[in-house]
Amino acid sequence: MPFATVRLADDVVIGSTRFWNLERWSWPEGHSSHGRSAPDACEIGYTWLAQSAIRTAANTEAKLLMLTHAFETWQVLRVCFHTDARNQRSRAALERIGGQFEGILRAHRMAADYTPRDSVRYSIVASEWPAAKHALARLLDQG
Repeated sequence: MPFATVRLADDVVIGSTRFWNLERWSWPEGHSSHGRSAPDACEIGYTWLAQSAIRTAANTEAKLLMLTHAFETWQVLRVCFHTDARNQRSRAALERIGGQFEGILRAHRMAADYTPRDSVRYSIVASEWPAAKHALARLLDQG
């Protein structure tokens, strides 16, 4: 589910991000989650930003909107993120909003420079969402 990030001042697309890997778990019949139509878990990623949008509040706001939808509308149990292990700025940003380091997937996918990339995996689970939401709101207030 891709989304465009649009700067309202001039209606210019400055980036994109998406929900992907939407997981619906096979809850057994009789379980309160059996037959749910919303995903149980998802990933947010494949994000890119125009140079002019880097280090602005645009990506923070996009993540707040998407995480709010995932946790409060879909009521997912977890949201995952991957980033290139070499991308220290992205890793720091995920940690700043409450993403918990889960590990490194070695040679996980092709990098932008066409080499095998190691991906760092982070997640936020439902019980961590209130603190992560607060961190995102605080970041937006500062920006």
